[in-house]
Amino acid sequence: MRKNYFPMFIDLSDKKVVVVGGANIAYRRIKTLLPFTRNVVVVAPYILPEVAEMGKKGQIRLYQRPVKRSDFNDAYMVIAATSDNKLNDDIYRICKEQGIYVNVASDRDKCDFFFPGVYMKDEIVIGVTASGLDQRKAKRVREEIQGALERASRELSE
Repeated sequence: MRKNYFPMFIDLSDKKVVVVGGANIAYRRIKTLLPFTRNVVVVAPYILPEVAEMGKKGQIRLYQRPVKRSDFNDAYMVIAATSDNKLNDDIYRICKEQGIYVNVASDRDKCDFFFPGVYMKDEIVIGVTASGLDQRKAKRVREEIQGALERASRELSE
């Protein structure tokens, strides 16, 4: 059954967001989250150098080890972005039991929310999603909107 997702903008500034995984998908999710919250916790035994650098700079709290159930204490949302399907399923189950919003990057049916393509300029924030069905299409639409807004901004400043 296809679900319809309600577009909602929420204040994440002080909410704990846990990202389990440290490779490419996790890195993209972390970069998307950083402008919106100062409480990103990343847990993974393997991490990209870029993720390690974020930890060194203090942009994220980084635990380079396997995830533990206690990592989800006080979490508002969790992103399961590992290559281990069983681990992702366990994370999903734990989050559902604890009432934590969860996004399993590899399984759109195990997502309480989707990551939109985000464009930010000044006070404008735009998020575009294809409900987990066609990420390329969502990216193209976001790029078109971004181009239109940048053109409008230039015209207004002239």
